[in-house]
Amino acid sequence: MTNPQSTPEAVVWVAIDVAKDRHEALIEAPGWKSRKKFRVQNTAEEFRAFAEFLHGLALPVRIGFEATGNYHRALAYFLHSEGFHLELISSVALARTREAMHNSWDKNDPKDAQVILHLLKGRLTQHYHDPMVHNLNDLQELSKTHHHVSLEKTRTQHRLLTHHLPLYFPEIARYHSSSRSEWLWNLLIEFPTPRSVTRLSRDEFVRKAWNLIGRKVAKERILTDIYLTAQSSVGLPAEENSEAVAMLRFVLRQLLTLCQLRATIEERADELLSSNEDYQRLRRIPGIGPISALTILAEAGDLRRFSHHRQFLKFCGFDLATEQSGQFRGLSRLSKRGNARLRAVFWMAASVAVRMRENSFRAKFERYTRSDPGSADRKRKAYVAVAAKIARVTYALIRSGADYRCFHEVAVPGGRTRSARAVEAIPTS
Repeated sequence: MTNPQSTPEAVVWVAIDVAKDRHEALIEAPGWKSRKKFRVQNTAEEFRAFAEFLHGLALPVRIGFEATGNYHRALAYFLHSEGFHLELISSVALARTREAMHNSWDKNDPKDAQVILHLLKGRLTQHYHDPMVHNLNDLQELSKTHHHVSLEKTRTQHRLLTHHLPLYFPEIARYHSSSRSEWLWNLLIEFPTPRSVTRLSRDEFVRKAWNLIGRKVAKERILTDIYLTAQSSVGLPAEENSEAVAMLRFVLRQLLTLCQLRATIEERADELLSSNEDYQRLRRIPGIGPISALTILAEAGDLRRFSHHRQFLKFCGFDLATEQSGQFRGLSRLSKRGNARLRAVFWMAASVAVRMRENSFRAKFERYTRSDPGSADRKRKAYVAVAAKIARVTYALIRSGADYRCFHEVAVPGGRTRSARAVEAIPTS
């Protein structure tokens, strides 16, 4: 049946190429002989003047832009508060369309605005989900700050394990077993070199270091072993008052500060989300801890906005893509075009879940690796399959409002289990 509305809707098309200090806007309106260019400075006065001009056109306005770092956030929030319709342009689509239109890799802001306008008029856009409008800004800041603090903590820890300790106390590195354990760094601040240990008697060292290593089992045995290790150390003979040892202590204190910052952020996040039902529901899924649940809510927002679990999987980058041309058909692989942080969170959740008991994720991993247990490639594919399954279960729990039940899944007589009820196993007779 044909569309009875043959006359196209009168719309003002606005394409904005976002930059740090100023934004290039290209406007096309009905009745204009040519497009108009605007340069909008990143100031409140320029924003208001731009909005007043668009309101003065007295027509519906559709605005398209490419997300550029965080420079688009302030302008997008202002335009949304003014009642304009915003649409997001994919960076990949913009780059490939620019090369197709201009047959060149040449790139500049006015040319990008033309390409954005072309994609906007063709409705080749994506939905723009503003974190400030949907009350996700606080969660995102908590999640991103925790991520950056964790990265800096890991860099500092690697600096200790690969530079300072191999020089001055190489044998002590074998006592480092967990990234969450801080007792070793507290001990090294007080005893940074083997000489600082051996200048005391064994009993004196055990007595002074007793409270530094926390609530360890067999503390005296561990401290005695450290003392004997220091006696046979091959570390460089650095004096305790030297600049080298001072820098070692500086890095150790920096590491402890980062650990404390990370713990503080985790406490604030757990306090903020303590009354959030989605957060508590996610915490019950095997492999998903407090920070993983925080990241899922911060990066994905309300999962109910996805009408099908395949949309959520595509948003995470877990959808399959196949290269095919003529009679050639390549292997189906993950597209990885979605949110990289969500994909990483579900991968880490899968690596934890397969080591836990009484959950269907471990059973799925074992089914994948049963045919070739020693194959690293098979294990990698199994981890991906489990990560995608955790993402599906996450969507089903939030969408249906059900709690996770750690029963093994059983096929129903009519076929496979519906995704929205996949967490409820059918008891065997």
